[in-house]
Amino acid sequence: MPHITRESLMTLEAYARAREEFRARVMAHKKNRTVRLGEHVTVIFEDELTMRYQVQEMLRAERIFEEEGIRHELDVYNPLIPDGSNWKATMMIEYPDAAERQRMLAKLIGVEDRVWVGVGERPPVYAIADEDLERDTTEKTSSVHFLRFELDSSMVESLRADARLAIGIDHPHYRAAVDDVDRAVRASLLSDLAS
Repeated sequence: MPHITRESLMTLEAYARAREEFRARVMAHKKNRTVRLGEHVTVIFEDELTMRYQVQEMLRAERIFEEEGIRHELDVYNPLIPDGSNWKATMMIEYPDAAERQRMLAKLIGVEDRVWVGVGERPPVYAIADEDLERDTTEKTSSVHFLRFELDSSMVESLRADARLAIGIDHPHYRAAVDDVDRAVRASLLSDLAS
């Protein structure tokens, strides 16, 4: 599966010229990689394009143009790209009201370990969460988590044969599921899986 390379990145000057068009392309792409789970959780499935956009934005925001800094960003973001046997996603917990957000993040400790994907009638596969660093404390969970869903070859074959794809959360304080993921999202996610 493709990874971001130094050669696939634009210079800061080139990115400044292309940013508006590139951002619009990435936002349209993300629509087919986003699943809402209830009112307060969004899961965005990442790929090379979404992560390349993140790298370009980081380089722009931090004015990074030296090789060492660019290499560091590549080292941070490349592991978030699926490698052909999995999906990788960013999960965002969103409560607009700050007091409610604080209260719910305290209740939702461990929620990242209760996110699952289901293929057909097979048992669900739970996310491997936050491999880069622990994001929970004893008082609360983070509002952003990074997830990896490992799929075996029979699951991939079933998806290619049009098995139903479901995604959900079964935490005691937050339960939500999409029983049949939108066809466009499903097609986009299938493109992450090796043949």
